[in-house]
Amino acid sequence: MKTFELNGTLRNEYGKKANKALRKQNLIPCNIYGCGENLTFTVTDADARKLIYTPDTLVVALTIGETKKMAVVKEMQFHPVSGVCFHIDFLEVNDKKPVTVEIPISLTGHAEGVKAGGKLSLEMRKLKINGIYTNIPERVIIDVTNLGLGKKLFVSEVSVENCTVKSVKEAIVAQVKATRNSAAAESEAAE
Repeated sequence: MKTFELNGTLRNEYGKKANKALRKQNLIPCNIYGCGENLTFTVTDADARKLIYTPDTLVVALTIGETKKMAVVKEMQFHPVSGVCFHIDFLEVNDKKPVTVEIPISLTGHAEGVKAGGKLSLEMRKLKINGIYTNIPERVIIDVTNLGLGKKLFVSEVSVENCTVKSVKEAIVAQVKATRNSAAAESEAAE
């Protein structure tokens, strides 16, 4: 995974009123949990923007005062109307304890079912993976070349090297759906 560097400032005041005052200054209240001590801190909206609005899963190198920690984003909370990020929870990672994160899925290849007139549909955008953070890939790349018309690719058929897939095994990752043209072609071939 790619590393993203982020600087934070420890905070002393807690609660709704303190957090509201921080947000007015374009600061985002944050927490970090995990291996060591739990910390509460703030980051600027401008510094966190690339972390918040990226489709990739990133390892964050946090510098909070004199403390340096490696973490992944556990949860982000957004304002329901404006869409502005107003809280981030981080999970501290190390090379001994596995962590569960969601990784984007990328499809490669030209499916056989598409050649037959079907339409490839990506049903799941992210896959939940568990492993040591250094072993987790940036993306899960799945080859769909052998996926025929009307066929489905399930989570149970996907494997990631040195990691465990934690998503529901019966969930559909991708499928080739029949279109009107492909259904008409099949009925003509049957006659």
